[in-house]
Amino acid sequence: RVKMGKDGKVKICMGFEGSANKIGVGIVTSAGDILANPRRTYITPPGTGFMPRETAVHHQQVIVPLVKECLEEANLKPEDIDCLAYTKGPGMGAPLV
Repeated sequence: RVKMGKDGKVKICMGFEGSANKIGVGIVTSAGDILANPRRTYITPPGTGFMPRETAVHHQQVIVPLVKECLEEANLKPEDIDCLAYTKGPGMGAPLV
């Protein structure tokens, strides 16, 4: 069953996931359609392992361009988005901030 708003229209949600070295922004409808889902990955130098602080900086640098790309891919404007979703945890603290 498709979830509709009180106005009878399908709702659009933008979601953010960035709990580790990958950050993604997706747009889905209440009908279950995935309209966009671009992602970026912070790749650490070989032999260094996971780097939370550097990963957080990476996420901060790419989030705005990623949101713009997501909206363009879905052919939407910010005002078309009905709700936002995000990763609260668990995950690495620095990338979540």
